[in-house]
Amino acid sequence: MSQFDIWEVFIQTKPGLSHKHAGTVQAVSVEMALQNARDVYTRRKEGTSIWVVPSAQIFTSEGIDKEAFFDPADDKLYRHPTFYQIPNDVKNM
Repeated sequence: MSQFDIWEVFIQTKPGLSHKHAGTVQAVSVEMALQNARDVYTRRKEGTSIWVVPSAQIFTSEGIDKEAFFDPADDKLYRHPTFYQIPNDVKNM
């Protein structure tokens, strides 16, 4: 019996929207992971695009000193789009 890897699944529900984490599947290859993700997470035509990523390739900032890791962004106001005017005809923002 071969070893199945765990894959994280991200689904885009409509063109132009961000992919969102949907869950995980087990598979021995990327092709099998995509097929399993499609079968499990888009049975009712919920998606327009699927991404699968090996869980072992996702790294987290947990364990890193939070203040030192995230504080540098506080001095760059342009990274916080709260002062931009969004036109009415722009969708999905």
